[in-house]
Amino acid sequence: MTTDLQKAAVDVRENAHAPYSNFKVGAAIRGQSGAIYAGCNVENVAYPQGTCAEAGAIAAMVAAGEKILTEVYVVAGSEMPVTPCGGCRQKLAEFGAGDVVVTMATTGGVEQVSTLGALLPGAFGPAHMEG
Repeated sequence: MTTDLQKAAVDVRENAHAPYSNFKVGAAIRGQSGAIYAGCNVENVAYPQGTCAEAGAIAAMVAAGEKILTEVYVVAGSEMPVTPCGGCRQKLAEFGAGDVVVTMATTGGVEQVSTLGALLPGAFGPAHMEG
């Protein structure tokens, strides 16, 4: 079954700029309003300067005026589902609760489902900043 979130992630993955690794990733997140925001990885010859697909989707959501995400879908062309990197887990946790469902998928249709809380237990959050 293809969902609108899955379709958005699969479609945007095709736009990824990955000339160095050839590892394209697409991500789609659903905002609290129900709107979908998509992002793809964008590599740079100076490797640390690239951006992840999840970060692009979050930036699109925030640029549209939303700050709460309710669902995440990430797809890559690998043999097994790829989890968001550590930095993206923290970025997702900034805008989503621990029970937000994260679906990780391959272009071949293999899916793994988790939650933000399971992917980033003990997440650093605003409560840590209180003094």
